[in-house]
Order: sequence, then structure tokens, then C-alpha cells
Amino acid sequence: MNAKEIRELNLSELNKKLEDLKDELYKLRFQLAINQLENPMRIVAVKKDIARVKTVIRETEIKDSANA
Repeated sequence: MNAKEIRELNLSELNKKLEDLKDELYKLRFQLAINQLENPMRIVAVKKDIARVKTVIRETEIKDSANA
């Protein structure tokens, strides 16, 4: 996912996406531990996606508090 796609989601969708990405990261780490991970760079990509989602969530919170 890129930042543009993430910014189009609403807050509940962002939280759901964050939960899904964390679950995927957990599964990838488990696969890495038992040597079944085919693409180790996927872990890096998922971590970056998590950071993007968290950034957009924080930006939304700041924007909402400024408007209140």
C-alpha cells in the first residue's frame, strides 16, 4: 500500500488495517523462526505499512483535535 491509498481510508478502516498488518507481521516472524519464510523482505514491507498507517491515524487525530 502507498500513502495515498491509506489516506483515503476512514479511521475505523485504518484501525482494521493496522490490526491486519500486525497479525501478518506476527505470522511472518513465526515463519522466519521456523525457516519457512520465502521472502524475508516482506517483513520490512509490512513494518513500513504499519508505520504509514500509524502516521495517518496520528495525523487524523491531530486534525480532529485542532478542529474541536
